[in-house]
Amino acid sequence: MIIKFIKYFKAKSLNHLILIFIIFGISGSLTLILSEPIINLIKINKIVENTFILLFLRIIIIFPLYQLVLISIATIFGEFNYFLSFERSMLKKLFKKFK
Repeated sequence: MIIKFIKYFKAKSLNHLILIFIIFGISGSLTLILSEPIINLIKINKIVENTFILLFLRIIIIFPLYQLVLISIATIFGEFNYFLSFERSMLKKLFKKFK
């Protein structure tokens, strides 16, 4: 099963796969932490009262923020090229579904 993960993520080794998972974990957590101050800065909470619309707007804010945080964290860990190609392929797949 680990070998399937290594092939799927195109990791060089088990240590590289673990590093990839660490970067994903840090990026996701940091994005959620950063999204709240951004929402408070924009003051969406005061404009929108509906919880579902607020959740939808938060997801819209989180998506581009995650892309920036992922590349930033990957750069710190020295994996910029890997995650840049990963994001390109992810965005290609996402925009193919919208066509």
